[in-house]
Amino acid sequence: LPPTEDWLSRFSHITSLLRDRISIRNPVSAISVAHSFVNSKKTFTGKPKVIVEAFPGPGALSRAFLTLPSSELRRLIILEDHEPYLEYLRPLAQVDPRVRIVPRNGFSWETYSYLLESGDLDVDIAPWENCTFVLASIPTKYSYTPVVHPELHFVTHIPQTILGEQLVAQLFRCIPEKSWLFKHGRIPMSFILADWVWRRISVRPNGIERCKLSVVAEASSHFFPSLPPENLSPFLDHFHPATTAIAAGHHLRPEARRRGSPFLAVNVVPHDEQVIGKGTLDQWDYILRRLFVLKSTPLRKAISSLAPGAEVLLQSLTDKKLPPEQRVDVRLMVKQLTISDWALIVRAFDAWPFAPDDLNIDSYISYERDS
Repeated sequence: LPPTEDWLSRFSHITSLLRDRISIRNPVSAISVAHSFVNSKKTFTGKPKVIVEAFPGPGALSRAFLTLPSSELRRLIILEDHEPYLEYLRPLAQVDPRVRIVPRNGFSWETYSYLLESGDLDVDIAPWENCTFVLASIPTKYSYTPVVHPELHFVTHIPQTILGEQLVAQLFRCIPEKSWLFKHGRIPMSFILADWVWRRISVRPNGIERCKLSVVAEASSHFFPSLPPENLSPFLDHFHPATTAIAAGHHLRPEARRRGSPFLAVNVVPHDEQVIGKGTLDQWDYILRRLFVLKSTPLRKAISSLAPGAEVLLQSLTDKKLPPEQRVDVRLMVKQLTISDWALIVRAFDAWPFAPDDLNIDSYISYERDS
């Protein structure tokens, strides 16, 4: 790679798409991030990983992964379609046989179908309900049996755009449906993403940023920073494009969403047991979208937004004949509801004979922000 001080001149960022593609550029930081993704207590498996890396940029993180020994990395599949970046990625495949360069966009679902057809994704399917395995005589770093897929691991930089947040939302949605790469089992995911997206993922009930994404993420997975956030701060010391001029030029964006705002590294591990049942995601989507429009309204008032006559659901949610854990406090504001509360609401909605048939769910292409 060129010296980090030359990245701005070497890698054009005149289009909005490229300006919002944040890439780690500090090689020392990249190595720390790579090892924190693969060797955390909840992602370490003791077997060589097959890592699918999307949006790598020029490849500082890719090179960091290649510092891992063959006992920890079997294959690195790099997804990148920007030619100036490919110029610095293709040589990796020439010097390390573990590298596969796929000149396709990591945002496109067709790219992942191509991986399956190409044979590069040659990993076994690890049954979701029995994804533990024995490491035999391999010495382990941790005194527990791993529960994630023993090989497959997805890694990506998240573009600092609404499309980037859409990508995150789509990935979390795939977990309960066991679709996309999750057809292979409980694969861990690792993101380098903006702090404002992380806050929307990780905010707890009653937080001002609580939203549909927060609920689906919490219901489907466990997530945590792989490194202390301060290890990747300040932004200008670690990431590209590193210029305050570009960040300042986006004064129309909220301050937290401007380039130069904090980024961090996180790991995501799917839950063994999914609260969102397979095939019920449409109902969850519909209910979450409708109710979060009224996020500061008590549920007893907001529930009518689900459909005409939906107030009748309050009876089944508050029935004193039910044990306390099967009732919902309908005085709570929508943003205060827990995952258990949401599951009970979905259950009541599903049992309601007059629930609407057409739930008008957003497609993956058209993204409606929940506010």
